[in-house]
Amino acid sequence: MNVRPDRAIRGTILRFRHDPFQGPPDEALLVEQDGLIAIADGKIQQVGPYSILHETLPADTAIDDHRGCLIGPGFIDAHVHFPQLRVIASYGEQLLTWLNRYVFPEEARFSDPDYAATIAREFLDALLRAGTTTAAVYCTVHPQSVEAFFQESTRRNTRMIAGKVLMDRNAPDNLRDTAQTGYDQSLALLRRWHGKGRQLYAVTPRFAPTSTPEQLDLAGTLLDAAPDVFMQTHLLETRAEEEWVRALFPDRRGYLDVYAHAGLVRPRAIFGHAVHMTEHDRHQCHDAGCGIAHCPGSNQFLGSGRFDLAAAMRADRPLRVAFGSDIGAGDNISMLRVANDGYKVAQGRGVSLHPAQAYWLATTGASHALYLDHLVGRIAPGLEADLCVLDPAASPMTAQRCARAETTDELLFALMMLGDERNVRATYVAGQPVERATA
Repeated sequence: MNVRPDRAIRGTILRFRHDPFQGPPDEALLVEQDGLIAIADGKIQQVGPYSILHETLPADTAIDDHRGCLIGPGFIDAHVHFPQLRVIASYGEQLLTWLNRYVFPEEARFSDPDYAATIAREFLDALLRAGTTTAAVYCTVHPQSVEAFFQESTRRNTRMIAGKVLMDRNAPDNLRDTAQTGYDQSLALLRRWHGKGRQLYAVTPRFAPTSTPEQLDLAGTLLDAAPDVFMQTHLLETRAEEEWVRALFPDRRGYLDVYAHAGLVRPRAIFGHAVHMTEHDRHQCHDAGCGIAHCPGSNQFLGSGRFDLAAAMRADRPLRVAFGSDIGAGDNISMLRVANDGYKVAQGRGVSLHPAQAYWLATTGASHALYLDHLVGRIAPGLEADLCVLDPAASPMTAQRCARAETTDELLFALMMLGDERNVRATYVAGQPVERATA
C-alpha cells in the first residue's frame, strides 16, 4: 500500500540514462520538461510527467511550483574541511606553507566546543545555500569538533559523512593525538554516530606525513572492525608532499602503497586530490573500488597540478570520481563553481569536459563514488528526497545567457560557467525545503 504523499515538486527534472563517461555524453541526460516528483516520508514516491502524475495525487497535496527551473539531486561534495571555512582566500603560497600559516592555527580553535558548534552551523548553512545536501567532511583532531558537526547535521537531518582527523606527528603539539588515543576516540565516535539517523562515520587520517605507521595500521584495524564505515585521506596532492612521504616511508613503493600496507585501500575509501597518480595507482584504485575526490579549484589555488580526469575515467578501468570543493584551499563551496574549475583544468589538459559529465561528477556519479547511490544522488522512487532546484534566471548574467540556450546541456553549461549560490532557488533535505539562510 502506497504511503500518502506529503509534498510534490513540479519543474524540469534531470536524470541520467547512463554514465556520460561510458556512453555518449550528449545522450546521457533524461529531461522531463514538465515533471512532478511525489514525496512521502522523506523519500521519493513517484517521478514522471506532471500531466499524468498530478491526477494521482490527493487533492490537498502541496505542490511546490518550480516551472522554469531545473530539478536535480542535491549536490554532493566529496572532499571538504568544515574547520577551514574561515580561512578561505588566505594567501596560499604552497600546500605545506599554507597549512602551517593558516590552517593549523585555525583548527586549534576547535578545542572549544562552542566555537566548533558556531562554525558547524555556518558551514552547513553555506552548503545548503549552495544546494549541497551530502558531503564527506574532515573535522579536526578534537572529538568535540566531530560532536558539534554531527549534532548540527542531525538537527537538519542531512546525510553526511564525517570523522575526527588523526595526526600523531609532524603537526603542532596542540593538534596531535597519539596512535592509541586517536584509535580510542575514533572508535567511540564511530560507535556513537555511524548509522545514527542519516550520519555516517569516516576514519580520517589527515595524510600520510602526519601519521606514524602505527597510527595508519590502527586506522586499518578500525575499518576491519566496522567494514561499512568510510575512510578519507589525502593522496598525491603535490610533488613536495610526495617526496616527503617517500622520505618518511622509505620501505614503501610509493604514496598509495603506504595506505595499502595499512589496509586503507578498499571500498568506501575516498582519496582527496590524487593529482600525481601513476597508471599503476589507477589500476590499484580501480581494482580496490576506491573513490577519488577531484578538487580542481583547490589544485589551482595551491598550484598543486592538474588532475588527469580523462585517464581516471578510461573506459577499460574507470575510477569512482567525484568533485570536491576542498574548502578552504578551494575558494568556493558552490559545486557549480567547482564544475567551472573542473572544466578549465580539463581544458588545460586538452580535454573538453561535457556539461553532462560535470553534472554527473557533482551528483549521480558522486553518489556512486561514495557508495551512496542506493540512498541519494538520483531522482528515483525509494531514494531519499534530497534535491536542488536551479533557477537559470536568478542573476542578470545567467538570465541573459540561459535564455539563448537551445538544449538542456547548453543550459547546464551556462550555469556551470556563470552560476553560483544565487542560482539555487530551493534545497530540499529529506523532502523538506530548507529555510534559506542569508549569505
